[in-house]
Formats: sequence, structure tokens, C-alpha cells
Amino acid sequence: MNIRPLYDRIVVKRLEEKEQVQGGIIIPDTAKEKPQEGEVVAVGKGKRNDKGDIVVLELEVGNKILFGKYSGSDIKVDGNEYLIMREDEVLAVIA
Repeated sequence: MNIRPLYDRIVVKRLEEKEQVQGGIIIPDTAKEKPQEGEVVAVGKGKRNDKGDIVVLELEVGNKILFGKYSGSDIKVDGNEYLIMREDEVLAVIA
């Protein structure tokens, strides 16, 4: 993947949830909710503060994160789907 987010943005690949079938009911892909968990695959260099200094992001490539249901923008690169969002849209880092 040749994409580098700008400023305080990150690129996230959604982690697929394991499919669980209960009672023999199969839910089609179009009816499933998108997972709100992902892995950071690229980070920007940071955002400038009021003094003009660059504030480095806390997130790193490889971090597993939780984000809001409607966070970020969906993009497709090389046939793979990713999400670009600002660092402040991330709710938590999974340890």
C-alpha cells in the first residue's frame, strides 16, 4: 500500500468479526454491521499546534483500536478497503 495520511490522520484496516450462526439463521453480508475495531496501517506526521510545533501522534502502526460507528471515510486502495480518520476519532487502543 502506497498511501501516507496527512497531519493527524490515520489509515485503518477494519478487523473482520468472526461469524457466529445462532439457531441456524444466516445473516447476509448486506445486513451485517461493519466492525468498529481495526488495525492502524499508516499514520500521519502530526498536527501543528498554535506555536507552529508538530505534535506527534500517540498511535503507531500495528495498534489495534476501537472507533465510533460513523467515524472516518471509507476508501479503496489496490482492491482493499480502508478507513481514513483523525486520531481524535479513536475511542480506545486495545492492549
